[in-house]
Amino acid sequence: MSVAVMSSALPTPFSAHASIPPHITETDHVQRSLVQLRSKSDGLEQYIFLNGLKERDPSLFYKILLSNMMEIIPILYTPTASVGDACTYYSQIWRHPEGLYISIKHKGHIRQILRQYPVGANPRIAVVTDGSRILGLGDLGANGLPISIGKLDLYIAGAGIRPSSVIPICLDVGTNTQRIIDDPLYIGLTNTVLCARKQMEEFMEEFMSAVSEVFPELLVQFEDFSTDNAFKYLDLFRARYRVFNDDIQGTGAVVLSGFLNAARISSAASGIPLTEHKILFFGAGSSGIGVAKQLVSFFTELGMNADEAKKHIYTVDSKGLITADRKGLQEHKKFFARTDYEGPALTNLADIVKYVQPTALLGLSTIGGAFTEEVVKLMAAMNKRPIIFPLSNPVSKCELSFKDAINWTNGRVVFASGSPYKPVVHEGTTYEAGQGNNMYMFPGIGLGAILSKSEHITDAMVEKAAIALSTSLNEEESSHELVYPRLERIRDISAQIALAVARQAHKDGVENNSVLRNLNDYDALRHIKGKMW
Repeated sequence: MSVAVMSSALPTPFSAHASIPPHITETDHVQRSLVQLRSKSDGLEQYIFLNGLKERDPSLFYKILLSNMMEIIPILYTPTASVGDACTYYSQIWRHPEGLYISIKHKGHIRQILRQYPVGANPRIAVVTDGSRILGLGDLGANGLPISIGKLDLYIAGAGIRPSSVIPICLDVGTNTQRIIDDPLYIGLTNTVLCARKQMEEFMEEFMSAVSEVFPELLVQFEDFSTDNAFKYLDLFRARYRVFNDDIQGTGAVVLSGFLNAARISSAASGIPLTEHKILFFGAGSSGIGVAKQLVSFFTELGMNADEAKKHIYTVDSKGLITADRKGLQEHKKFFARTDYEGPALTNLADIVKYVQPTALLGLSTIGGAFTEEVVKLMAAMNKRPIIFPLSNPVSKCELSFKDAINWTNGRVVFASGSPYKPVVHEGTTYEAGQGNNMYMFPGIGLGAILSKSEHITDAMVEKAAIALSTSLNEEESSHELVYPRLERIRDISAQIALAVARQAHKDGVENNSVLRNLNDYDALRHIKGKMW
């Protein structure tokens, strides 16, 4: 009784705010949070701070993200040490549930698990990983969830998707990384024997069927699956569900966009027709082959058929130039396997460059420093403006640094990387690195699919997204010979891509919302931007 009397003696307003400093509302809490963030010199500590801020005050977190994207994005997503370390050590830094884990042990009960997950009405996008190929760091199993979380933060920041309508998902099917298995704090399945192929396929079939039933408006983005599974599940589900693989299609589209602009710059300097470009891919995993397939459309847009276009693309893996006569060649590598080479296997990259005489060298190998001074100078000797895109992430896995690329080509390189690089000054001229960041692509594709209510994501929709990005540079960006627009304009860029995707969805007959169809481009862009959160 006495407790009740004491509590009722305090006026209600003071009860609610007695613990809050009296002048807190007169200070800038956004700035306070940024000061706290910037005081942490370690990228992992910055990630942990932002993670905690999102849990405590989601509105403040997203306000800071939206107003400081160029500072925050590298911590949350861009493949740098921050998010790489966050995944590597996720079991150690885990503090609270952040997404949905669906384990192979849940097979047969996935629908019930999805129905119980606390998410807003009509969720629109889920980023799904099994953690088996994270950022070139290998199989991290259940530690891969931060990749799904980070990608969804970029959907929110880059395309205005509502935070309440996204679901980060990790499919826990085990891991084959011994140091993770041996970690007593590891939060995932510790079995050392991974799922049998048939069991895994049944699990994925149940998962996709359950997702489409429980969340009928959801777009599923596959992320960082192992190479074979990435291709397999995209092929298996793309005609039945609203599904998209960012490693294959998103990476391919963003590189196609950058290559469109790079090829124009290179051809303008050399006089070589666009139809005579030759592209050498170093790395033939899911991203490498996915990008190569996307770049076939660069040549088919110029009037070639697919077979003619394929002849302009060469692929290299750990065993050297990929040729059709190699024994035991993986299925996904056969598409670009050369049939026109006779001689001993070419295993050295410099020798391969001498043989192919490429105008463009693209790296998706996750082998740091693979583009040596010899290789880069060979490219520069062959081309007035050599195109070199070292696209592997994180920075430690990048095939070539921007500084070396500029120095070894005397500033003539047309460069784009997967990770961010600071500008380089060479002989009094400042050069900016292009970054083939998938953030340019997947938020706009997702937004376009949502607004058009497309049944599927077609190849043509992805291709039109790439073309929309390549034409989104403003005059200032074009004058500096940039191959990508500045990320500061990401929402405008996402709107343009979303419009291109929606227009193509109508042409492909997969659209289920006619609103944008009946608007001219100006009004359609206004409508799209008005839908952004």
